[in-house]
Formats: sequence, C-alpha cells, structure tokens
Amino acid sequence: MALLDVRDLSIRYEPKQRPAVDAVDQLSFSIDEGEFVGLIGESGSGKTTVGMAVLRLLQRPGRISGGSITFDGTDIAHLSQDELRKYRWREISTVFQSSMNALNPVTRVEAQFADVIQCHTQLRGGEVTERIRTLFDMVLIDPKFMTAFPHELSGGMRQRINLALALAIGPRFVVLDEPTTGLDVVVQHSILENVRRLQAELGFAVLFISHDLGTVLDLSDRTMVMYAGKLAEEQATRQLLRDPLHPYTKGLLGSYGDPRAETVRITYVPGRPPDLAHRPDGCAFAARCPERIDRCAEIEPARTEAGEGLVACHVAAIQRGADGSGIEVGPPIRTFAGPQFVKSAAASAEAARGLPLVTVDDVSKTYVRRQGLRAVRTEAVSGANFVLHRGGVTALVGQSGSGKSTLARMITGVDAPTAGRITFHGSDGDQVVARMRGRRLRSYRGSVQMVFQDPYSALNPTKTLGATLARPLINFQQLHGSKLRERVIELLETVALSPGERFVNRYPHELSGGQRQRVVIARALAVEPELIVADEPISSLDVSIRAEVLELFDKLVHERNVGILYITHDLLSARMLCDEVVVLNEGKVVEQGPALDVIRSPQDDCTRLLLDAIPNPFAAARS
Repeated sequence: MALLDVRDLSIRYEPKQRPAVDAVDQLSFSIDEGEFVGLIGESGSGKTTVGMAVLRLLQRPGRISGGSITFDGTDIAHLSQDELRKYRWREISTVFQSSMNALNPVTRVEAQFADVIQCHTQLRGGEVTERIRTLFDMVLIDPKFMTAFPHELSGGMRQRINLALALAIGPRFVVLDEPTTGLDVVVQHSILENVRRLQAELGFAVLFISHDLGTVLDLSDRTMVMYAGKLAEEQATRQLLRDPLHPYTKGLLGSYGDPRAETVRITYVPGRPPDLAHRPDGCAFAARCPERIDRCAEIEPARTEAGEGLVACHVAAIQRGADGSGIEVGPPIRTFAGPQFVKSAAASAEAARGLPLVTVDDVSKTYVRRQGLRAVRTEAVSGANFVLHRGGVTALVGQSGSGKSTLARMITGVDAPTAGRITFHGSDGDQVVARMRGRRLRSYRGSVQMVFQDPYSALNPTKTLGATLARPLINFQQLHGSKLRERVIELLETVALSPGERFVNRYPHELSGGQRQRVVIARALAVEPELIVADEPISSLDVSIRAEVLELFDKLVHERNVGILYITHDLLSARMLCDEVVVLNEGKVVEQGPALDVIRSPQDDCTRLLLDAIPNPFAAARS
C-alpha cells in the first residue's frame, strides 16, 4: 500500500470579486515509503496548491472540492484541525520556499526547535538541547549557531535549519516546496545533497515541488509534470529523460542545456498557459503545441498507460497504439519543435568587442559597522579591474556574498568606492562616477538603467503598464499627450508585447512572469540608456520562458548597441548571452576572459565549483 495516495483531487479558488478557478482538476498520484518524487511545471500549473492540499494548509478562498488524500490508510482531506495535529511534524512535514519568512525573526533558532520538540515529544530540558545539537550536526551546521537569530545567518544556513526543523520529530513524509529558490547554485547543490543524504539515511518519502528542472530531475526517482491543473505526464525520471512523451515535457526538457557543450541549444515554449477561469475545450496545451491534431482542440485527452508511466496526450496515445481512433500521425519525436536560442563555440569566438563604456579600475569597497565599542571593517570588493563595452554583454558571476551587487551599486552611482575609480565613457566624454553631482548625476542615471531580479516586486501593482512606462518618459524626456502614448506603445512592442494598445491599460497581475520582466526591460529602455545592469533577471522565471528573455536581451544588444552588465550565478545563461565573464570570489576578481574560454576551460577553483554545482540529469540518464 502506498504511503500517500491522492485520488481525483480537485481544488477550487472562489474569490469574491472574480470568477471561480479550478486550480487542480481530478489529479491522481501515489508515493511509496522512502520514494523521492518530483513535481514540475510552470508557475500557475497548480504545483504549490497540491503541496498545500496534501499538508492541509490551503487558505481561503481555496478549498478541496473533490477527491481524497489518503495517508497511511486514512483520508486526511476532511479531518479536523485537532485530528490533523497527530500527523503534522510527526508524520508529515514541510520545508517552505522562503527561508527567512519560514523562521520567526524575533526568536532565537534554539527556541523555535524547542517549541516543536516539546509540543510533539516527551523530551525536556537537557534532552531537548541534545536533540537540537544532533539535528544541527545532521545538516552540517555548527551547534554554536543554535543561539543565533535568523537574520544573523546566511540564506543557505537558514534553509538547512528549516530542513533540520522539518525532520525534528522524524516524519515519514516531507514536502519540499521550491526549497532552493533564490539561492546560488553552490548553496543549492549543498542543500540538495543534504536532502538526498538524509533521505537515504532516514528513509522518509519526499514530494519535491519546483520549477527548477535540473534539480528535480537530478534528484527524483520519479517525476510528475503538471500543466494547467492537470497531470500531463508521469514517468520514472531516467525514462522521462530518455523518452519524454508529452509535447509539454519535451518543451521543458529543451529549456535545459550544458554550458560546457560545443553548441548550446535552448528551446522555449511560446505563449502562456490558459486562464483557468475560462478553461478551453479539449487539451489545455493545444494552443501552444507544435504536434497538435484537430481532436486536441475538441476532446480532452484521457490519461493512458505508457510502460510504467502515464501520459495525457492524444498524439502520444496514437503513436503508442493506445488509441483506437484510426488517426495517423508521424513517428514520436523526442524534442520540442518550438523557437530556439542557439549559441555555438564559433559564434562566441566571433563576438565583436565594441568601444569601452565603463572602466572599473582597481576598485575596492569597505563597509564599517559598530560592534559594541569596536569598529568592524568588512571588505566587500577588493581591487576589481574590468571593462564593459558598447554592444557587448559582460557576466559578473559569483556566489552570494561575493561582491556582485556591491559592484553594481557602485557602477550605477548608488554607492561610492572606498578606493579606485569607475569611469563612464559617455557621449559627453569621460567622467568619474563617484564625482558626479546634481544634473550630471541625474543624466548618468538616465544612461545607466537597472533590470531587477524579481519582476513581481519590481512593478507597482496599482499602476497600469502605461503609467509605469510613462513616468521615466515624463521625468527624463518631458513627453506628454499623444507623443507620450505613442512612445509607451512603441516600448511595449519593442519588447514583443504586441499590439501595444492591448497592454497599455493592463495591470501587472494580468501578465505572466516573462511578460512582467519584459515590462521591466521596457522601462529600462524608456530613457534610451547606454548601459543596462541586469541583476539576476531570469532567476525567478520559469525555465520555459528564460530563453525568451535572454533572446530579447541579445536582440537589444545587436540592434541598439547597448552594453549590458549581466549579474548571475547561472553559468548556462552566461554562456548563452555573454561575450565575456568576470568571476568574483570573496570580493576579488579571480578569473576573467571570453565567455567560451572561461566556461569551457576554467582556470580557477571558484569557477570550477560553480560549474560542478550545475545539475546535469541528462548525463546521469545516459550512464
């Protein structure tokens, strides 16, 4: 008997002012004792809603509208909160996405562990302290941090503490909901290695929810793919990598590549998922599917067996003889026949280098903070040297805390260097950024624009897209009236939000993540900058739309001769977009050069560490 058995689960959201949405529709799956199962799909596919339902943490206006959730023989879908108490922590536990929000910021870590342990066990006093020490050792954290507050710990340490807290009472089943989002690849690798090691040692089952394809496929025994609230495909992970059945799965797999390959070819799925308040007839993926046939738009596909897996696709069923309709289609194809973004070794080698735009010359930055009566100095950046070029893209790569954002703040003029200088080679001649004042500084900030990491928080949710784009045009270019509207529409169409008139009066919540990031880029372009500083611009986006945004950046560089400083810890996107790579470690530049050379033949241990931390599930599937 399966440890967790979900049958025909349906979940409905019923907001007061908007139409009801069936976020999950008749979903069925099971997880055995000790099994590691991945759940992947784009934002809005229903992944987190499923996790919250299994944990019985759904909040209004969401509710379970049908089906059952059976844990170890008991249907927990309709248990009272008192009845659920004996399952939580002891039988079922979770690690949430945001490590900072999951911990109480005003309570020491030790006290938060003690609350859980004393509530669910008979341990008291020194026994509790000893148990907490054991848990800290388990996740490889020095017990001296037991007395720390959450804000005194790094993001990676906080997330490992969340993992230890989830395992405090020895649960049999753990839900991991985007547990490494926002962390750099090295920290991600460390945390997930911890998870896999502990799962093997302790034997708990895992439901791993993520849009990070590489990590899910690298760790999971079995993978489920969700689309628009339904299960599109389910297979053993190695089999799914070798022979994906659903066109959507093929599209997701096509969005992953190895940055060290001779030619990196990234495919993305065009369009966006349907509005679930107005679910289309037939297959929900039909409008985006390159393999669709007539019946896809008319009849919803049933789940059919495919070996030891399942797939909900008319074409896949016909190709494998599981459909008696007599319709003929072509042979199965492994790859998604959608738009591609390609970077070959030859193209990287031929990348032209434009004139210097910004010179970073022996720049250092030291922060001073008071610790009692002592002044404590922290050197965030030390002796950095590199040049940004017009019409070129330079990646600034490194782990969290390496000094990337500090350098970006100095280049944009928000902070001044403690030593060295940053020179802007603009149309008005060479100018030292730290010496700019008044009108000159204002002009410089128009020449250098930021694209922020999170498109969900970078846009004002109460303003239309038209109002958002109009503001910099009014402030910097004094546009008004019909000329202002024409320019706003032109900007929207520049970033492929066409026709622009349809988007002017929309609000951010009406857009997908990729569309929001396009608006952020359009706002940066509004003042016709010479340099764009893009700080982790795709890290919060689904893999299916990352290539789309990278392709837009690539187009802007070639058509507008804009220089881009691309800040990231993701060497795959750096390989796809950038001409040069600068690697930072503990505030120092440890390696720099052409992107192809740095990524394919790294010389520094830090660069090799970043590359080795990138999951490569396809290599495991081939072995």
